[in-house]
Amino acid sequence: MINLFLTASAQAGAQGGSGISMLVMMGALFIIMWFFMIRPQQKKQKEIQKFQNSLEIGTSVVTGGGIYGVVKGVDLVTGKVQLEIAKGIIITVDKAFVYKDSQSTTATK
Repeated sequence: MINLFLTASAQAGAQGGSGISMLVMMGALFIIMWFFMIRPQQKKQKEIQKFQNSLEIGTSVVTGGGIYGVVKGVDLVTGKVQLEIAKGIIITVDKAFVYKDSQSTTATK
């Protein structure tokens, strides 16, 4: 009878230990996800925001819709950018949808 009681209490103690190890594993998994997924995305978003805030006339950009153009004007009050997408064709887009053109860093004239 005593042996049966000791076995039952040992099993209960082992189950409690597995709960703590499960919490440790979940915490480690969250830290790994943050380090490899969330943190790099936050860095990239800050870099994009920095680029959008430093837009200058003549910068070659691409919009979120995939339209390539050259910045012809920036309105900081409304947050809009005027882009020349072809000779003499200027469109206005929101500054939040303008990204760095990876193919070219300077505008061609």
